[in-house]
Amino acid sequence: MDTKIFSLLKSEQDRQRQCLSLIASENIVSADIRAVVGSELTNKYAEGYPQRRYYGGCEFHDEVESLAIERAKKLFSAEHANVQPHSGSNANMAAYFALAKSGSTILAMDLDHGGHLTHGSKVNFSGRLFKFIGYGVCPDTHLIDYEALRTLALTHRPAVIIAGASAYSRIIDFASFAKIAVEVDAKLVVDMAHIAGLVASGHHPSPVPYADVITSTTHKTLRGPRGGLILCKNIHQKAIDSWVFPGLQGGPLMHEIAGKAVCFYEALTSDFVQYQARVVANAQNLASILSQAGFKLISGGTDNHLILVDVTSLGLTGQEAEIALNEIGIVVNKNKIPFDQKSAMITSGIRLGTPSITSRGFLKPEIDLLGEIILDRLLNRFTTSILKEKVLGLAQRFTTV
Repeated sequence: MDTKIFSLLKSEQDRQRQCLSLIASENIVSADIRAVVGSELTNKYAEGYPQRRYYGGCEFHDEVESLAIERAKKLFSAEHANVQPHSGSNANMAAYFALAKSGSTILAMDLDHGGHLTHGSKVNFSGRLFKFIGYGVCPDTHLIDYEALRTLALTHRPAVIIAGASAYSRIIDFASFAKIAVEVDAKLVVDMAHIAGLVASGHHPSPVPYADVITSTTHKTLRGPRGGLILCKNIHQKAIDSWVFPGLQGGPLMHEIAGKAVCFYEALTSDFVQYQARVVANAQNLASILSQAGFKLISGGTDNHLILVDVTSLGLTGQEAEIALNEIGIVVNKNKIPFDQKSAMITSGIRLGTPSITSRGFLKPEIDLLGEIILDRLLNRFTTSILKEKVLGLAQRFTTV
């Protein structure tokens, strides 16, 4: 036995049970998903697609992947689904190459305003292979500035417009994006990685009626294994599938695809719909607690699973706030806020999310207590040891799966 690795695994299990994750992109998968992800499906190569494999012995893998595809299509009412992308980044790369040529102009949310690394960062493949133009939010409301977005689209005539973000707490108006895309003859890609679970349960408007291609991760709010997903209209099926394989990937990770199939199965239940309602309610309750205490929330609150908090009025940087909360067992991430003057390693804000703690069973009483602990820590009202004990007690009442 590899005692070192299993010792580290035990340490990580203990950390997860003793801490509370408010990382907006983290969640806790079910025991069923963990079982299939760690199953014998990992032993098999299955290059290609169901009934079109380059290896023998794939009959059961064909059934697994076909189930995942059909469930994904049913869950999101999509015409086509590709469940093979290893990650959301891979899914985005396939979408870009399927709809645009290298060097083409793409319009996406600026990273500093809430966009993702794959939305044009110069250190990422996206910024290196395509010409990205960033749109942002209004300075006063921190809501997407659709008029400015339209002006940029008319000026630059992009091949692709991307809707979606990693740190935007409000409803995204996909219809407005689609209208602008039609006006400039651009394809619309929606990156719904953060809100996929909310879309699946009806707690965020669906992009499916509007987008040419939709990309997502299968973790985050969707509460599945770590991986990617692409939905698209039938007209784009051939281009998407050929760019995923053989364009960008070789053998699919069949154990992860089985986990995705279970994830979609779980997301089709009424329990999942109720879970997503609690995710949003918990986020809005936590946002209200922080706002009433005088914390500055970007956009003033949240419509989804995440909250972006400006901590500069507390005399803190995002990095300092992250460290302070981590010291008592509350795990958050520092995050740039719109028009931030600080670097990405320092930041002026922190991002909080409720998917993981909601999976653990948190309801309003627990959110009320958690919010009070966060206030106590960031306002320096109690010692670290007292607050750490409170967090530990709360965490141990609601253990991970």
